Amino acid sequence: MNTRLVALESGAAAPGAPGSVEPAGSGSRFPQTRHPWIGPALVAAALAILGLWVTVFIRTPLAALPLYFAQRYFVLDATSLLFLLLINIVFLGISVYMASRVHTSAALARHMPSRASLTLAFMVAMNFGVMANNLLLLWAFIELTALCAAPLVAQGSAKAPHRVAWRYLLYSSMSLALTFLGIMCLTRSAYLQGVEIHFALDQMAAAVPPVGDSWRHLGLGLMLFGLGSKLGLAPLYSWMPETYEAAPTSTSALLAAVQFNISVVAVFRILQVFQARDTGFVAYQLLIMGCLSLAVAAIQVMAARSYKRLIAYACVSSSGVIAIGLSVGRAAAYGVLLYIVSNAFVKALLFLTAGRLRAVYGTNEIKALSGVIRVLPFSGMLFAVGTFALLGFPPFGGFMAEMLILSGIVQSGNLIAFTVMCTMLTIIFVATGRSIFPMLWGPSDRQVPPADGSWVTAAPKLGFVVALVMLGVYTPAPISQLLRQVAQSIGGQ
Repeated sequence: MNTRLVALESGAAAPGAPGSVEPAGSGSRFPQTRHPWIGPALVAAALAILGLWVTVFIRTPLAALPLYFAQRYFVLDATSLLFLLLINIVFLGISVYMASRVHTSAALARHMPSRASLTLAFMVAMNFGVMANNLLLLWAFIELTALCAAPLVAQGSAKAPHRVAWRYLLYSSMSLALTFLGIMCLTRSAYLQGVEIHFALDQMAAAVPPVGDSWRHLGLGLMLFGLGSKLGLAPLYSWMPETYEAAPTSTSALLAAVQFNISVVAVFRILQVFQARDTGFVAYQLLIMGCLSLAVAAIQVMAARSYKRLIAYACVSSSGVIAIGLSVGRAAAYGVLLYIVSNAFVKALLFLTAGRLRAVYGTNEIKALSGVIRVLPFSGMLFAVGTFALLGFPPFGGFMAEMLILSGIVQSGNLIAFTVMCTMLTIIFVATGRSIFPMLWGPSDRQVPPADGSWVTAAPKLGFVVALVMLGVYTPAPISQLLRQVAQSIGGQ
């Protein structure tokens, strides 16, 4: 077992080598940080953005929505408001993590100016993208988030991080090219039917003819296929595990718990436009992609040897559950929304905690870790809680969401989807437990005192745990009402 304790967010240096650091828990710090104000400034920006949307949520009745801005290019409706709150809560947690780790991570201290500026640019694009009321504008903002994220991925700990970043950018561009080709097919369909095409989403729903043709079906298929790739749905999912594993911890959390949601918003916009016209076609494609993703995730989780890669394959599984739930529609829509919100907190919790494990053990390999709870009591317990939430244990929000989705599948009479989902989730449950639980509670031969991070680092993770429990036990009425309004917009009850 590798007994070196390092305090790097990504990468490890041998003792005595240039760039090496003191063992974790020794209180070593990096006073050579050139810009100590960057971390607090990033947190302040995250607080300001979140404060803005919380204020809007509190002071704006849902009945007053939607509100349009900038000549109707942007809209604040129930969907955009929900995801603005979600992504900015997660962003605040990630920014606190980055600010607290900059003094104990040589890699983060070295790259903090560029990483903070790219992260902030990424979040600006995310906020505008979620509010976009134009299909082409939404597409452009998704591409912009990928352009901001690629340099962040290149700062990771893979053997060839730039290769991983280019591969991520290539997959992202290919996915968005398919989406754009789908948009062009929709334009061709409208032209052949003598309809003036409107890319403004609110006008598009009214302009789409009630009867679709082959061009429209092809366009919808390409758009869902392209956006499904951004969500990590099979068959174009292979970029996700590689990127999530190789990227720095904060970037992995940013991709999994933040960027993921702008693609979800894009799928929701498609459903809101076409739900009354092409429901069967859209549902069938989502069902196939969802079942295939669950099968792929079940196989890959059993073979995973890295805890970050295992989390990434669990993200593929989560995307499959979301796709199946959306294919059911009406009966499962609220459960899908609850599942999406819960998973954002679960992914952020697991990846940020995985960063702490990486900092101490210097590796992502599961076999190199054992007895984590004895070496890192607090972080080990948080990782265990995140794993339980990921696997759908009560009292977390994921458990309630999965029950609602399965109930909706039964109500729809789709026993094949019910069987596939239950079987694959059971396999994933067993395979994940077999890998993670010995890592956390197994015997440890480390002769070191327990070491753990500061309370500042732990604060956002504890906040995510509280949110997960609240979603599973008691969802406040305003949040529940917002979720129901979004669910109704995509055909839910």
